[in-house]
Amino acid sequence: MNKYYLGVDLGSTTSKAVIINEQDEIIGRGITNTRANYSVAADIARDEAIYNARFSVLKKKLEAEIKANPAYNKYINDLESVFQYEQFKIRLDKLGEELLKTCHTFFKDEEVQEKMIQHLRNIRKSFKPVIKHDYLYNNLGAKNQFFRDIVSEKYNEEVAKLDMTLFEPLMTVWDKSISPAENQLITFDFKELVDKAMEELREKYKNLPDEVMDQTSINFDAELNLLKGNFEKVSDSLRVHIDEIAGLEFNITNMTGTGYGRALLPFPQECIRSEILCHAFGAHAVFPDTRTVLDIGGQDTKAIQVDRYGLVTSFQMNDRCAAGCGRYLGYIADEMSISLNELGPMAMKAEKEVNICSTCPVFAGAELRELTNLGEKREDILGGLHKAIIMRAMSLLARSGGVFNEFTFTGGVARNPAVIKYLSELVRENYGDKIKINIHTDSIFMGALGGAMFARRNMNLSLPTNKVETAEINK
Repeated sequence: MNKYYLGVDLGSTTSKAVIINEQDEIIGRGITNTRANYSVAADIARDEAIYNARFSVLKKKLEAEIKANPAYNKYINDLESVFQYEQFKIRLDKLGEELLKTCHTFFKDEEVQEKMIQHLRNIRKSFKPVIKHDYLYNNLGAKNQFFRDIVSEKYNEEVAKLDMTLFEPLMTVWDKSISPAENQLITFDFKELVDKAMEELREKYKNLPDEVMDQTSINFDAELNLLKGNFEKVSDSLRVHIDEIAGLEFNITNMTGTGYGRALLPFPQECIRSEILCHAFGAHAVFPDTRTVLDIGGQDTKAIQVDRYGLVTSFQMNDRCAAGCGRYLGYIADEMSISLNELGPMAMKAEKEVNICSTCPVFAGAELRELTNLGEKREDILGGLHKAIIMRAMSLLARSGGVFNEFTFTGGVARNPAVIKYLSELVRENYGDKIKINIHTDSIFMGALGGAMFARRNMNLSLPTNKVETAEINK
C-alpha cells in the first residue's frame, strides 16, 4: 500500500495543501480562500489536493501509454478541467440558495423581494454559460482562480449593466451571501463527477468543427487533430483506469500544519510547525542550492537564511501589520475597483514610479485617492506602490543577513509580475548580477510542500534563537 504525506499551509488569505509520496514527489495540490472558518478552509484545501492527486496518479499509471498516444494526456487534462467545472456548478447552486435566503431576510417588501430575486436569476443565467465555456475551452480550472473571484467578476459585470439604483442592493446581497456559500464544506462524489465530466467531453468533441477556422489557436488545432476523430476510442481505453482511480484510497501516513493560522488547525500539537521552517524547507526541496528565501504572504513578510540542508540559520519577519503583503494589495485592488489579478499587469505598464510614502493600507488608500485627484496615472501609481513593497522587503532581507546565491521567492505574491520585476531589479542592483533568482509555478505551495516533507521525515525542529554570522550562511 502506497504511503502519502500531507502538508497544510493555513494562511490569512489562502489555504494550501500538498500531498507527496515517499519519493518527495508532489502528487496533489489544493488551494482555497481563507475566510472566517479556518478549519473548513483547511479541509477544502486538503480535499482539493486529494482530487488533484487522483488525476496525478492516473497520469503516472499511464506514462507509457501517454508517451505512445499524446491524445491520452490531452484527454486527462481536459477531464480534470471539466471535473472542476462540475464542482463549480454545485458551489454555484449553493451560492444561489444563499442569495435567495439573503433576499428573503434583507428585503421586507415582498414586491421588492421578488424583483431582486428575478434580477439574481437573470444574472446567474447570463454568466453561467460564459464560465462553462472558459472551463471547457480556456482551461479556467488550471488558473488557480477561486470560486469567489470567478463569480464575483461576472456578477459585477452583469450588475453594472443594470440601472444604477440596483447596484447597492444587489451588491449588499452579494456581500452577505458569498462567505456563507464559500465556507461550506461540500463532499463531492469523485466517481459521479468524473462520469458527468466524461459526458461533457463527449459533447464537446462531438461538436468541434470539422475544419480549422481562421484565428484558431495552436492548442485548439492540436485538440482537433488528437481528439476530433478518435474521442470514443480514447474515452473507452481510459475508462477502466479512471474507474480504478476513482476507488483508490489515499492513506495519509502523517501530516504537518503550518501557516499564519496553524494554531487553529485541528491537528495534534506535534504536527504543527513554524511557517518559516516550512517555507525554507520547501524552497530548498525545489531549489537545493537555495541560501536565501523571501516569502511575501497575505499577512506578513519573511526573509530567511538557510544552510545547505534547507534548515533555517537566521530570519527577519514583519508581522505587525499587513503592510506590503497580499492583504495590502487586495485592499488597493478594492480601492481601485479592479481585481487582484489585474494589479500586477497594470503596474507593468507604468512609465514612471510615483513615490508612495506609506505602505500602511489605511494611509495608502488615502494617498492613492489624493494622487489620482492630482492627475497621476493609475499605472504609474501602481508602479510606485509595487516598488515600495519591494523596498520594504529589501530592508528585511538586509537585516536577515543579505542575499546569497541562490535566492528563492515564495508565497502568493510571487505570482505578481510587477513584484517580480522590481524584486529582480533591486536584488541585482544591491547584491550583484550573478545572484540567481528562483521563482517557481509552485511558489504559493512552498510552505505546504515543506510541511509535507517534515511529515514524511517526522522531524521536530525549532527556529534558531541567535543570528549566525553571515559568512556561515553560504556554507
